[in-house]
Amino acid sequence: MTALRQRKGNKGKDPVSEPQTQRADRAAEVPVKPAPAGPSCWTALCVVTGSTVAVGLGLLCCIYVATLHENDLWFSNIKEVEREISFRTECGLYYSYYKQMLKAPSIQEGLSELINDNTTEAKRTINILQRMNIYQEVLLSILYRILPIQAYLEPIYFYIYTVFALQALYVLGLFITSWMLSDSWLAGVLTGVWYILNRVDTTRVEFTISLRENWSLPFFALQVAAITCYLRPPLGSTHQRVLLWLVFVCTLCFCLTWQFNQFILLVQALLIFTLDSLDLLLPEQVMALYLVQLLSLLCVWLLQFCNSMILGSLVLSFIVAVLFVKHFQKGLKTGGLFVRIAKLALHTLLVLALTLIINYSAKKILKLRSDEHIFKFVKAKFGLGATRDFDASLYLCEEAFGLLPLDTFERMAGTLLVYPYLCTLLVLLVTLAFSTLTNLRLAKVPFLPVFWICPPSAPRDGGTGRASSRHEEAAFVMRPDIAYNLLHTVFYGLLAYSTMRMKYVWTGHMCAFAAFGVGGKEVWTLCLRVIHCNTKVKLRLIRYSVPTVILVFLYYKFWPKILEELSELREFYDPDTVELMTWISSRTPTRAVFAGSMQLLAGIKLCTGRVLTNHPHYEDQALRERTRQVYQIYARQSAEEVHRLLLSAGADYVVLEDSICYERRHSRGCRLRDLLDLANGHIMDGPGENDPDLVPAAYPRFCQAIRSGEPPYSSLFARVFRNKTFHVYKLKKAKEKK
Repeated sequence: MTALRQRKGNKGKDPVSEPQTQRADRAAEVPVKPAPAGPSCWTALCVVTGSTVAVGLGLLCCIYVATLHENDLWFSNIKEVEREISFRTECGLYYSYYKQMLKAPSIQEGLSELINDNTTEAKRTINILQRMNIYQEVLLSILYRILPIQAYLEPIYFYIYTVFALQALYVLGLFITSWMLSDSWLAGVLTGVWYILNRVDTTRVEFTISLRENWSLPFFALQVAAITCYLRPPLGSTHQRVLLWLVFVCTLCFCLTWQFNQFILLVQALLIFTLDSLDLLLPEQVMALYLVQLLSLLCVWLLQFCNSMILGSLVLSFIVAVLFVKHFQKGLKTGGLFVRIAKLALHTLLVLALTLIINYSAKKILKLRSDEHIFKFVKAKFGLGATRDFDASLYLCEEAFGLLPLDTFERMAGTLLVYPYLCTLLVLLVTLAFSTLTNLRLAKVPFLPVFWICPPSAPRDGGTGRASSRHEEAAFVMRPDIAYNLLHTVFYGLLAYSTMRMKYVWTGHMCAFAAFGVGGKEVWTLCLRVIHCNTKVKLRLIRYSVPTVILVFLYYKFWPKILEELSELREFYDPDTVELMTWISSRTPTRAVFAGSMQLLAGIKLCTGRVLTNHPHYEDQALRERTRQVYQIYARQSAEEVHRLLLSAGADYVVLEDSICYERRHSRGCRLRDLLDLANGHIMDGPGENDPDLVPAAYPRFCQAIRSGEPPYSSLFARVFRNKTFHVYKLKKAKEKK
């Protein structure tokens, strides 16, 4: 009768506190009387209060980053061209399509221009909606046209405010995840506060507004929250369907707004596979999550005009392989401990082998080479072979694609985030290990394989005692939603450590996970059991008092610093780039084609609308090859060879940058000119060792030699603009040379 009394006492409370039982037992349970009105009213009050606080924290984060952006650039007071220049690198490229849609005579003509674009890559017509993830720019431009806001809100403000508003959605998703795990909205408050205080490591939205991850990660946080709710025991069939639809919508939005979605979903698919292999999820739940991922990817494939890169993705091949092997491999979860481990190892090998076979076949059939630079980068990064490949070296030499710096943890320790996170992680990993061993040791029987932390004396069979002896063998057991979030933080933590840019996928959830450890029942229950004083009163006291003490400490330590940060006023200042953009807009033909660095050309397209030879969206083999050819302007090549390469790319003008030609930001071997020298087989500049097979170049460095103005440079190029940073040369065609 213990289980029945627990159910009756918890009636009306949040279902996370209710134990999950097997379906057969649930059907055999006797109905219980409805709970009194008191607890229901208290639960409703908690839900309303928590929801209000969650929305308030989200709006606070939104206003905070918007204020920082305004204070850092004085955005409201600078010229339009300066505002556009502030969209650095690929951010400017994405924003240019929003601007292009607004300038089009109609929505239909704007879409037609994007589908048949001939300004992003000279001498080529490409489908921007197929190549890039810019549906968010298209949607915003349509909304700006049809909403009655043009009179009092400029297009650029509508754009940046939307991105900042998504930060509120991000905080809301993290808040809900922590709340669902801990059954306390106080943990959600701590999550939001930690996310804001660790802004340097949780987001970079205030200075990279248009970056794709700033659009997609809020939907990913909502997806994790929806999965957490879906895995909470028990749920009715209607609730499960609603939550699965929510997971699908969030996954679709996430995939549609970021080109790296397939790699994030691959990690998530591996996570689900691990939970399924360790018998921590129900088969129906595993199948549903796989199908949601599969359906989302196929929908994105259709919306991106049958983008072959999606069909050739590893995650799609992995999901198909898992579903195929699961269908034919029966009896996987039967037998003793060693038998099940052997079956599990065989199952894993079959899935991985079939994944590679499907992926290799798909790429051969589709003739897909769009993502091969990523695999070259991964191969070189993990020491599987040195490479001089130019594309892979570009990634290897960028700090964002290096290992996660250790000072990240020092900053997080200053906000007290690291300590509860590591404690929670350690305790739950031990719990997961015991729970996994228990599941693997027991033969397959008709009871739910996922347990949670509770006294061994509490039976889970509706009071009949049929399986209580079995369950008493496991003092450490785990809920499925906690198991999912535990492996989520482990898997994405490893991804973040290997590639620093991916830390933004991990650090937000890290805040939610640490807050769950502080405000949840599971960790404190185990700790109180160890010291033999586990009572409901003490548990409630400690799980509410500790988060409150941390919040008070954070307030007194960081509130003055936040006020000081908000009072710092700066101003955008880049006169050389402004002068260059102004000259291009006023002194060159509208259809003139410009060559140069990817980062600068994105700004030229946004500010002037001129045609480009190359751009920063690097997920195309032909574009990567053209970029390598254009970048010979910084290599040791003859004037005739550079002129030929630029003409083949359709260039009319070439922009040379002193910051690249005389680069000092990177060390020797990682400067752009060094990467070009290595790819061309030439000895690098400056003192230092060189590989024995490298040879001296026959020509001087082009970007330096062209300044002499002597033949053959003067006969092929004419300087038409220069300032302290940029030098623009016009290519002389055959008639001009005569």
